[in-house]
Amino acid sequence: MSREFDVIIYGASGFTGRLVAEYMGKTYGDSANWAMAGRNEAKLAEVRHLVGAPSTTPLVTADASDSDSLRAMVKRAQCICTTVGPYQLYGSELVKLCAEEGTHYVDLSGEPGWMHEMITSHQAAAEASGARIVHSCGFDSIPFDLGVYFLQKAAIDQTGKAMPRVRGRVRAMNGEFSGGTAASLGATMAALKTNPGLIKILANPFSLANGFQGPEQPSDAKPYEDEVVGSWVAPFIMAPINTKNVHRSNAMLNHLYGEDFQYDEMMVTGPGDQGAAMAKMVASSNPLEGDDVPKPGEGPSKESREAGHYDVLFVGTNDEGGRIEATVTGDMDPGYGSTSKMIAESALCIVHDCPDLPGGVYTPAPAMGEKLIERLVANAGLTFDLGS
Repeated sequence: MSREFDVIIYGASGFTGRLVAEYMGKTYGDSANWAMAGRNEAKLAEVRHLVGAPSTTPLVTADASDSDSLRAMVKRAQCICTTVGPYQLYGSELVKLCAEEGTHYVDLSGEPGWMHEMITSHQAAAEASGARIVHSCGFDSIPFDLGVYFLQKAAIDQTGKAMPRVRGRVRAMNGEFSGGTAASLGATMAALKTNPGLIKILANPFSLANGFQGPEQPSDAKPYEDEVVGSWVAPFIMAPINTKNVHRSNAMLNHLYGEDFQYDEMMVTGPGDQGAAMAKMVASSNPLEGDDVPKPGEGPSKESREAGHYDVLFVGTNDEGGRIEATVTGDMDPGYGSTSKMIAESALCIVHDCPDLPGGVYTPAPAMGEKLIERLVANAGLTFDLGS
């Protein structure tokens, strides 16, 4: 596919989009063929200067409310890297146009109801045009989706088969959820009022798995003492989207993890009475509510982003007593610093490293797998390691 640009960062004048542009400029400069897009060219020029991107970085004007401007942008790029959310409010037309025009697409969506709609509406068009539409290319859900994939590939290499049970356990997470994540949750709650049918999609762990309905999944709704990891654990707020993406990946990988695969995600709060008390406190709070949650377009300081990190343990087990562990870590706060690097590398990966990938609507693991893991380790501050 011959296009003017490899990647256009759409929403580059917003807070997260600005971080993506900053990363792209500092990491690749003029060596990558990329542009910045948004509603206002003057604002884009200001951001280009503020983030230190090359002064030659092209600027593209496009507005989510103007379909013609979106189509013109889509036709100029091999891949649109969009941070303009909530996607259920501002992203549907862009996905439609990318699917029609054969333009690849990556986003940061953690909105399973909307993603279900996009799969249903645009899978056939994307297959026909060759467009690769990849949702959830940020903290939700790359560390989890690729973490399970990484563990299962190792299990198959070592034992000849995947682990039927995997636990995702967030051991550390220093940093803020993004304002976009909070806004997406609000938009989903509003959508439920007008479309009660969404409840079934949100409640079903297999709602994105192309019609496949697997076994009953472990409960992740209440704290408990998890003997497998030797700690109390509490519900993890991103689990409802991450688990759906992991099950979609399994379905798209021809059930590489098995049709009996079970997966859950929890936060590790520590052993003993103190761990139990912390687990109950975590379960009773919502980090996406309150006055301290950033609004869309806002976010933490550079110092705060760079001080953040996360550490996720994956434990695979089977009925024969087999066990394998893997760890995924990130060197910046999950919601902004690390996320901006992950989506940028996803965009470049889908353009440069996946020449034989057919068109369709994907999750990160079946779309990019080891190729994206290699990029994230080499460039984006993530680690993928076997063992605890």
